[in-house]
Amino acid sequence: MLFSELHPSFILPVLARWYRNGYLSQYLLLVACLGGMVGLLFTARAFVALAPVAAVIAAGLNPNVRREIPHWLRNRSALRLAALYLLMPFSWWYTQDWPIWRHEVYRQLPLIGVPLAFSLAVPLTRCQRMGLGGFFVGTTALLGAATVGRYLLDQQAAQDLIRVGQNVPSVSGIFHIHFGILLALAAFFAVPLSREPNLGKAPRWLLLTAGVIAVSSLHVLAYRTGLMAFYLALGAVVLLLLKRKPLLALGLVALGVLLAAGAYYNLESVQERVSSTLYDLEQFQRGHDINQFSLSRRLAAWQNALTLAKRHPWLGVAPADVRQALMEQFSWRSYGLKPENWVMVHNQYLHYLVGSGVLGLAVWLWVLIGPLVQPSLRRNPYVRYFLLTFGAAALADSLLELQIGFNLFAFLYGFLVVAAERRAQNHNATL
Repeated sequence: MLFSELHPSFILPVLARWYRNGYLSQYLLLVACLGGMVGLLFTARAFVALAPVAAVIAAGLNPNVRREIPHWLRNRSALRLAALYLLMPFSWWYTQDWPIWRHEVYRQLPLIGVPLAFSLAVPLTRCQRMGLGGFFVGTTALLGAATVGRYLLDQQAAQDLIRVGQNVPSVSGIFHIHFGILLALAAFFAVPLSREPNLGKAPRWLLLTAGVIAVSSLHVLAYRTGLMAFYLALGAVVLLLLKRKPLLALGLVALGVLLAAGAYYNLESVQERVSSTLYDLEQFQRGHDINQFSLSRRLAAWQNALTLAKRHPWLGVAPADVRQALMEQFSWRSYGLKPENWVMVHNQYLHYLVGSGVLGLAVWLWVLIGPLVQPSLRRNPYVRYFLLTFGAAALADSLLELQIGFNLFAFLYGFLVVAAERRAQNHNATL
């Protein structure tokens, strides 16, 4: 009986009905989002690679896709990512590293495909979005707690890693920079999620508990980029609230100060991180050997990057040629570094300035700041927290140059920013 119900004569009419109702498009987009989250959190490359493809297919399965195309073309957030993508193909006439150029033109296609999917597919319901948000916050908090458990099993080894500028690896294998960003985002997202209407008391407390676990894990593990992103984003939120809600802004300042002071005076890992960071900076300032100091090597790369930016101010050296140009500059001024210790820019703003000049930097800033000047998006707490946190973290690393950072940015920008603008444009988008 069960197998007879799976006969094509039964399945095809069901699929056709789901297609007409929009469920096929919506559920496939939901599966793509869930798969993308699992891929990012557990470094499952197959999931990360297939999720954008599934999302684009979901867009094609929208029975009213033609009606949505004009809205997609008017979605300023989608257009911003398209402009960011076009910096690469439009550099064909002055690039020199053609193999890298061809690879990057293909690799960066999600900047087009992901916004297209969230603009054209049948949108997720509020319940589905909240479910994905809860899954992200809860899973990130659990991974943070498990990594703290690894830290506690051998604290001396963890302190030794921090002392030399390294980090306790996450239990899921995700790179520490991106894991720190995820922990900061989970801590921020837990607050508005817990305040969603029609949410029961138990889920509210579970979300808030997950947020506390995420921010606590971030401090115990002392991930430098994650902590910087968290506190800079918190400071930016305070500035945004200062005029409208001064008491809340002052409360957040007090909370931030207490949290930072409490972490420094009570957590040996934070003390060790601060001490090693200051010692690292001192080596660069005094002109000592910096071959074993990660932050000093980045500062050397920034100095060389600024030199390149001054030589090629308007269009840069070409996005695909950044590595080659920077390594050549290191050969002229090495700061005492051995060739194997020459590092990339580690700053997304400088990376666009070197690769695409003032034009590229302007487009990158437009991508980050543009949504914050649109009232409908600026009022969305998820959009604010994402852009402020990612924008702060981009000061310390070229996040889009590694595939995991690129996919994290493209997915969250589509899921949060592009989709939010679509809902603001077209309240009847959900079938």
